[in-house]
Amino acid sequence: MNPLSEKSIDAAAQHLRDILSLAIMHSNERAALIISDTHSPLAVTLAEAYKRCLPTATFIDFYAVQAADVIATFEKLKPSDLVVLIQSSSFRLNAFRLRVELFDKSLKVIEHPHLGRMLDAEGERYIESLAYDPVYYRGVGNALKKRIDNANSGILDSDGERLVFGSAFEPAKLNIGDYTGMKNIGGQFPIGEVFTEARDIESVNGRVRIFAFGDTSFSVNKVDHPITLVVEKGRVIEAIDSTSEFDTVLANIRKDEGEVWLRELGFGMNRAFSPSKTVTDIGTYERMCGVHLSLGAKHAVYKKPLFKRGETWHHVDIFPVTHLVYLDEDIVYENGAWQAYG
Repeated sequence: MNPLSEKSIDAAAQHLRDILSLAIMHSNERAALIISDTHSPLAVTLAEAYKRCLPTATFIDFYAVQAADVIATFEKLKPSDLVVLIQSSSFRLNAFRLRVELFDKSLKVIEHPHLGRMLDAEGERYIESLAYDPVYYRGVGNALKKRIDNANSGILDSDGERLVFGSAFEPAKLNIGDYTGMKNIGGQFPIGEVFTEARDIESVNGRVRIFAFGDTSFSVNKVDHPITLVVEKGRVIEAIDSTSEFDTVLANIRKDEGEVWLRELGFGMNRAFSPSKTVTDIGTYERMCGVHLSLGAKHAVYKKPLFKRGETWHHVDIFPVTHLVYLDEDIVYENGAWQAYG
């Protein structure tokens, strides 16, 4: 499999150097292990870029060795060493939960999963999304967290339809490439997200129009005309102008969970993605500069008495048509961008 282009390798290497030095804070004194495959042009491109950034690292082709050999290589690493996972799909090592086990060993981890889902121009867009601007991510990200944590309500204006969050919010979580004070360093890339949910999940009411959703193949499904969701007491009770694919998503949730809850309120910050600049992989596109919500009762970060462990199955990302976002009376999103403030 050939890389996307020499120009793409150069661009990726430039962005990865910033990630390694500014976000991960990896130094040449620490060991680095890069595990990749050759099953997609984007995976090959990123592997070549990492070779330029980390010339002394150990490189392993995941599918050219035995699983036991990979695990044995992990055992040679020391805390604060780096592991990079470049995956066209998702690596499996039997019961070994890859990123969790690596974090348990106090290793730094950069994970690039599902690269094989990025098609044609999407590969170039993915590389663009790796650009790391610490002033933007940390400045706006921390300011958004402060606003969320202090807000008593919020409104999502979806081109005239309004979804009202009638309670304070859970403490916001950051994915901005700043791991200061965190137990684990690294995670899935690209980055760029601040997320929360209503503290009182039943305080969410109104309507919201969506232009895309995660379908049953974990792909971004864009609709020709927005679907309007009617939300009462935190539950989706109706989908107006729906599609057969979205109806299937709702039916699957209702079958397993009885009703369709609306939970996560995510503020994506990655400016490489927008309603018009998409990629197929839902886990990557979730970082889009704008708002995403989740359908289904599953959300491991925030525990709620309403949801019992073992009875929540679904977490489906949906993407609203977003005109304005208010926290209390303040506009924090307008004209396709988060409003920068101190």
